[in-house]
Formats: sequence, structure tokens, C-alpha cells
Amino acid sequence: MNSLDVLKKTFGYTSFRSHQEAIIEHVVEGGSAFVLMPTGGGKSLCYQIPAMLRLGTAIVVSPLIALMHDQVQALRENGVRAAELNSGLSFKERQDVEGALLSGNLDLLYVSPERIFSEGFIELLEEKARPALFAIDEAHCVSQWGHDFRPEYLQLSRLLKRFPDVPVMALTATADRPTRKEILEKLGLQKAKVFVEGFDRPNIQYRIALKQSPKKQIHDFISSEYPDEAGIVYCLSRARTEQYAEWLSEQGVRALPYHAGLNATTRTKHQRIFVQEEGVVMVATIAFGMGIDKPNVRFVVHADLPKSIESYYQETGRAGRDGLASTALLLYGLADLVQLRRMIDQGEAPDNRKRIERMKLSSLVGLCETTRCRRQVLLEYFGEELAKKCNNCDTCLYPTEVWDGTVVAQKALSVVYRTGQRFGQKHLIDVLVGTESDKVKQFSHQRLPTFGVGSDLTQREWNSVFRQLVAGGFLEVDYEGYGGLRLTPNSKALLKGEETIEFRKDLHVSKSKKKKESKGSTVRSLDPASEGLFQKLRAERARLAKENGVPPYVIFHDKTLVEMAVERPDSLDKLLEVQGVGEAKLERYGEEMLKVIESYVDQSPLDEQRQQE
Repeated sequence: MNSLDVLKKTFGYTSFRSHQEAIIEHVVEGGSAFVLMPTGGGKSLCYQIPAMLRLGTAIVVSPLIALMHDQVQALRENGVRAAELNSGLSFKERQDVEGALLSGNLDLLYVSPERIFSEGFIELLEEKARPALFAIDEAHCVSQWGHDFRPEYLQLSRLLKRFPDVPVMALTATADRPTRKEILEKLGLQKAKVFVEGFDRPNIQYRIALKQSPKKQIHDFISSEYPDEAGIVYCLSRARTEQYAEWLSEQGVRALPYHAGLNATTRTKHQRIFVQEEGVVMVATIAFGMGIDKPNVRFVVHADLPKSIESYYQETGRAGRDGLASTALLLYGLADLVQLRRMIDQGEAPDNRKRIERMKLSSLVGLCETTRCRRQVLLEYFGEELAKKCNNCDTCLYPTEVWDGTVVAQKALSVVYRTGQRFGQKHLIDVLVGTESDKVKQFSHQRLPTFGVGSDLTQREWNSVFRQLVAGGFLEVDYEGYGGLRLTPNSKALLKGEETIEFRKDLHVSKSKKKKESKGSTVRSLDPASEGLFQKLRAERARLAKENGVPPYVIFHDKTLVEMAVERPDSLDKLLEVQGVGEAKLERYGEEMLKVIESYVDQSPLDEQRQQE
């Protein structure tokens, strides 16, 4: 078979996406490759198909047992000979896997980076087995500047030296240019062919909103746009993770907490529920996510500001892996920025690392405060250019006004200076708007020339001004001085009128307008009749998944069920034409799915349903 035959017969797709075919042919012919492809872009096929076409067994290095297990399950459902070798297996299970490897009965073997160089495994490959290729998944883990650094990955460069004639692939969804260069150097892949697919995920709608009542904002978002759908809510702290999960549960959302402080049994249980069941929301720290292969996560919410654009991109990329419309919502406030900068400044990292972390955080703040198309700003960070606005982010859907804030900024900077650069935002606003609070009287700040000069703005507007001044680097927080604001070197030119500044007008979008205009707010665009059939097929998929002990998406993706609901195939041959239905799944599940379709059509004829629309 050729690569297109394998794609159709095994995986049920009739054509490759973008660079997939070129990558596969290059590796089949023995070439090494670096592959950067967005989450959900089909990276796995780039090594799975060569594994089936080359002699021997492909060794896939994967960082997490959960990721290995999910991918092996999915491959076996497609009739591919795949196995995993990790610390979670019994001695007998490891013997069976090694026996299958030695007898040539495996197309792919997933191993951890620790396992590949331990217990004589590498010698086993050299002396008795035949590696078809090495695929290093989540290759950004090799970068010491990255967000998922794994020191074990640094050893993988030894593979090229031990197996000079075996192609090596490094694959990732998240790497800016410096990180890509580091990956190639650390893995010894400078001569490998580089394939960069790009970072755009057009099916994800990006929204960034100011924090007001974050718990309520998150609940309103889920209940109005994604009820009974799977999603992830990221929080910065373990305590907040549990608080938000409990609160959402009280509001009727099926939410579970996940963080490193929970015992392993609880984490494993919650992850299994999230992966195998429908409509579960995981409230988690960044300890959760890598290795989650669930394609129908419909939304990712950041309840707190992440540390960098790389982290933000990686975490939002867990939504909509199936290509259907999904949403990434980030709630952002000044307190987040202050907390993250304090964590950087008070951390134990060397000064050079702290400098890079500050730059990365500033880039993320720039994304939050921009008035431009967010997708354009996001892609520019990774070195890509989007010629036109995306019309699928909040700044495109609801253009933000800007206003000349030079005079207002001078008032804000002046009150910081005149009060001694040691007070927080609330006290400074009291002075500006002319509120004679006890604290204002205590320090006689009602006598300052800046007292009351800002009474033309509301407290909310002044909050916005101070947030944007901190975000722009004109003010900084004195952590050792109990959180007071102080001037920075950038303030001088602005205070003297040598520089001007524009502020964005904070926008508060109503629910009705947001729901009506957001093209990414609905999961599917199905007519009522097709939606009804989709739900029937979804229920049958859940039954089959439970019966076979696999997650529902391993049976069929939502996208495949949508096509079945729209096309309504009435024979096995026509069902085989549906994207995502390969020969093994047709044989295993085809009759059951056809029965559901036939029963639904008999009870609700298509013409009658469409006449009712």
C-alpha cells in the first residue's frame, strides 16, 4: 500500500492536509524531520503512517503514560498493531510487549524518554529488533526555556549516534523560532528537513475579558454557550482550582478539580472521568493538559493570566482538536499581572532567565491590551503574518475604541509621585477623585494639588488607566513596599509631555449581543433534524465506548458523527465514504450506526423534518 491507501483504509480519510503527505513521503524514504504543526493538525499521522509502511517497528517517545495509552487505544480501534511500554505495566505485560516487538508484530511502540535508555531497552533495539523510525512527540520538552521542560529529553540526541541509519522525527505544536532552533540543536537534528505548518487555529475564537466577578463570568459563559459540553478551566493556584470546581458544581455544572496537590488516585480518577465521559468540565492548574487527546473539548477558560504566550497557546490549543468551532476565554486583571511579576522577581531563577520571563509576560500583556485583531498579534509572536483580520476574535467582533490618555496619565503618575510612591491603586484613586477617606485624612493627602483633579472619571475608568499604565511599563509594583505603585524610567517622558499615550476603552459586551454575533459560540451548525440524529448517534457512541472500555472519541470523533447526521448513509459502502470511518471501524461499528440512522429516518422522515424548519 502507499500512504494514501493507508490513510483511507486505516484512518478513513480521503485526502491529506497541507504538509502531511510531503512529511510522510520524506520519512518513508528514510529522511529525518522536524515537524511543527498546530494541535489538531494531524501530527500523529505523520509518523503513524510511515510506521506502517517501513520495515520494523516505529519507536514513539511520549512524555506521559496517559497520552501513550489514549493513542494506543485509538490505533488499535483502527486495526493498527500498537503497544506501550511504561512503568504502569506488570512484568508479564512488559514481557508480552517485548515479545511482540522481537517477533515483528508491532507497527508502533510507545515508550517514555526514561524507558528508552533503561533496563537494556536500547541494546534490545540494537541487537534484536529493527526500529523503523524514532518519533519524539512533544519535542518542545527538550527546551530549557520552554513551559514543559523534561530533562530526560536531553538524552534523546544519543539516538542519532546509536542508530545513524534510522530516521528521527521531532514533533511539536508549540515552539517559537528560538525554541525551534534549540530543539534542533539539543536533539542533533540540524540536518533534518524542517516542516512548519503554522500556528493558526481558525476554529478557535479568542476572547479576553476584564475580570469582574470571575466565577459568575465563567458560569454564565458555560451555561449560555456550552451547556453539557466538555471544557477546561485553568486556575493559577490549587486553592482556587478547588474553590471554582466546587462553586461550578453547586451551579449545576459537572466540574472536577485537578492539581498536583491531589493524591495520584484522585487525579487519575478525575482524568479518566473527563476523558471517557461527555460534558465534564475540568478545573485545573497547568499540571493538567499535556497528554489529553480528547478532541471534543469545546472551550478552554483561563480564570487567571498564564505566564507567557507559549503557555497560553499550548493550553488554548486543547480546545477544538476535531476542527469544530470552539472558544478560548481569558479573564484578565491587574492583580494577575502583579502576582506573576512578583513570582518572577522573587523566584530563584538566574537574572537572565528572569529577564526572558519578564519579556514573555509583557508580550502576553500586550496581547491582552491590544486593540488589533488578537489572532494577528498571536501569530506575529510566532513569526507568522495574517494578512486580514480573522473576524473570529473579540476585538474583530467588537472593535475597541481608543482615546488620548496623555493628560489623564500625567495626573495618575503625578499622584503616585506626590504621595511618595508607596500607596496602592485604591488610595491613589481616592485622592484623584477627591474622596476624603480615613486614610486620605491620615496622611493629609486632601491638601495635595492632585486631590480631586480626576473627578471627571469614574473609579472603574481609573482602574483601567492604572492597569494599562502598569501593563505598559510606566508604573511598577513595589513588592517589598507592601504593593505600592512607583514610577519607572519610562514615566519621565510621559510626565514631561514629551510622549503621548492612548488607552483602550474597556468594553463590556452584553450576553445577547455576544451570543448573536459570535460565529465561534456554537459547536455545530446543524438543522434541527440533523441535530436530533447527531444526538442519537452520540448516545450510541457512548454505549459502544462503555461496552468496549474506551473513550467515546476513540470510536468516532464528533466531526464524523456530524457528517453521518447530515449525509445519512444507508449502506456500509456509503458509510465508508464518511471521513473518519476506516475499514476496521466499519467492520466493528458500522451495522450499529446504520441501525440508528435507519431508525431515526423511519420515525422522522428527512423531508418532513426539513419542511418544519
